[in-house]
Amino acid sequence: MKETIRMDVHERPAWHTWIALSFQHLFAMFGATILVPILTGLNPAIALLTSGMGTLAYMIVTRGKIPAYLGSSFAFIVPILTVSQGGQHMGEALFGCFAIGIMYGLVALIVYKYGVKWLDQLLPPVVIGSVVIVIGLALAGTAVDMASQKDIVQAMPKTAQEWQSIQGTIKAVDPGQGMVTVHAYSLENFLVALSTLAIAIIASLFFRGFLNIIPILVGIIGGYLIAIAAGMVDFTPVKEAAWFAVPEFTKPVVSWHAALVMLPITLVVLAEHIGHLIVTGNIMERDLTRDPGLHRSLLGDGIAVSLAALIGGPPSTTYGENIGVMAITRIFSVWVIGGAAVLAMSFAFIGKLSALIQTIPTPVMGGVSILLFGIIASAGLRMLIEHRIDLGDRRNLIIAAVVLVIGIGGAVLRFADIHLELEGMALATVVGILLNLILPKQGQADAKEVKAA
Repeated sequence: MKETIRMDVHERPAWHTWIALSFQHLFAMFGATILVPILTGLNPAIALLTSGMGTLAYMIVTRGKIPAYLGSSFAFIVPILTVSQGGQHMGEALFGCFAIGIMYGLVALIVYKYGVKWLDQLLPPVVIGSVVIVIGLALAGTAVDMASQKDIVQAMPKTAQEWQSIQGTIKAVDPGQGMVTVHAYSLENFLVALSTLAIAIIASLFFRGFLNIIPILVGIIGGYLIAIAAGMVDFTPVKEAAWFAVPEFTKPVVSWHAALVMLPITLVVLAEHIGHLIVTGNIMERDLTRDPGLHRSLLGDGIAVSLAALIGGPPSTTYGENIGVMAITRIFSVWVIGGAAVLAMSFAFIGKLSALIQTIPTPVMGGVSILLFGIIASAGLRMLIEHRIDLGDRRNLIIAAVVLVIGIGGAVLRFADIHLELEGMALATVVGILLNLILPKQGQADAKEVKAA
């Protein structure tokens, strides 16, 4: 039985509901969106600004038919670090990102000319369903790590035995201060995460009315209050932040070498984009690759990537976290997504609000991430069931098995000379496509066996 759509794409909620729903999407994407610029040396405030601008541009290009939020893409972290060399050549790295946005546009033109029928051949349900499961479960380790681990700074051990007795993973060593940072299990963090998860589940299943449509936001607020009670929240950054602050922009610097180094990453982000679009369409129970069209979706994402690069923001991508929110709430309104985009843009200039959201402890976001990523994986499983994929067929079994293990296992195919790295979901997608094209279907295999006999 099909799930009821609470709010379709073009439905606009009442203003108070609208704000709450938009904040729910803002919280879902916030942590990952500001993490990418922190890791690459870009400005987190600019990342918020460009994510909002890119999302609005995407919705305009797709005629307001795809409720997708675009946040910072993790696929660009390694290429940006490689080209920028510690921030010394950040302008060149941004030009490479701009070029990738242009490449998106070229691919969109090809799709516009030749249509999407080729997608049915490249990505049949057995491949799509398996990849969607990978999208969710490949992030499972991240969600659990966020929920149950924390960094502990302790005195540096003095003997080999003391080093061996350290519980956890050593992240950093500071001989000057005589301290070592260990990433270790924390029962306190995990209990906060589980409490957050429980609140979100209870809100989704048992709450009625307004609170029932914002279970993720309810979970985050509940978990945040528990974290405050546990003494895990430091409000010092909020006190020190300015109310209004104009972020510092960075311009791209033309470098064709940087463009050539970074362009191969296009293969990765294209696979990621198509996967997310298919997941969103599956949740909405409509074919978004045909209406408004894959070409419009690719063009919108490309414009967002290039736009971000022009003012110093990290390249964008559609976000699985926000897809998970839509899957739970069954609210697909682009007005809600657009509201989240406007909020993100405003937070880029309101220092205290941005700082307040950054005080949300990692285990709180880890708790809701367990639910969000699990929902995406479940959507892939549902796709396999609804399309009646016969795993008794050896061909289907092999495709699904290989895609799942490569994707969830985090296999990496690295070409160091051209700085191309396919890993996780992207590599699993490529392998799934190749297996689908190469392996004979059951009828073809039987015919060959008869002929050989």
